[in-house]
Amino acid sequence: MENKPILIILSDLWGKDQSDWISHYIKNLQSNFKITYYNCCELGKLDKTDSTEQSLHEQFVNGGIERAVNNLILTEKQKVNILAFSIGGTIAWKACLLGLKAQNIFAVSSTRLRLEIDKPLVNIELYYGEKDQFQPGIHWFEKMNIERQILPNEDHNFYQKSAFSEKLSQRIIDKLIR
Repeated sequence: MENKPILIILSDLWGKDQSDWISHYIKNLQSNFKITYYNCCELGKLDKTDSTEQSLHEQFVNGGIERAVNNLILTEKQKVNILAFSIGGTIAWKACLLGLKAQNIFAVSSTRLRLEIDKPLVNIELYYGEKDQFQPGIHWFEKMNIERQILPNEDHNFYQKSAFSEKLSQRIIDKLIR
């Protein structure tokens, strides 16, 4: 397949740190897509001196998300499809609202989306673990007119499991290739 569709992958809060699991997605998807992986910490120009979850979260909330959105828009000029994890989903969503040319967003455990009031004009699939206490509520899904994809008995980090990566990768292939 010469003209493979473009798939960008946006990391979770940790960027490349603690992200060995991302290789499962890349392995499953690389034969069907031209993949670019973005470390959201680098996109957001975060200071990794203190790389605790709290520090990274605060940096994203206090300007890092906006820097990442702007850098992504400056970098990606073609039509893309997006697979995003946690904070990466928020970055993808906001970038699409500001003009990133995306056709599809597949976002997993992107809990900050619960704070969004505008919806980008792209196909959106959102996945959350049933036990993730920060997932958007049912009224948010209804208002956004997005179907809820809730995984029973899973918490926030279920996307790191290889079994889920295989299922989601196949879903992306089925939707975008077949």
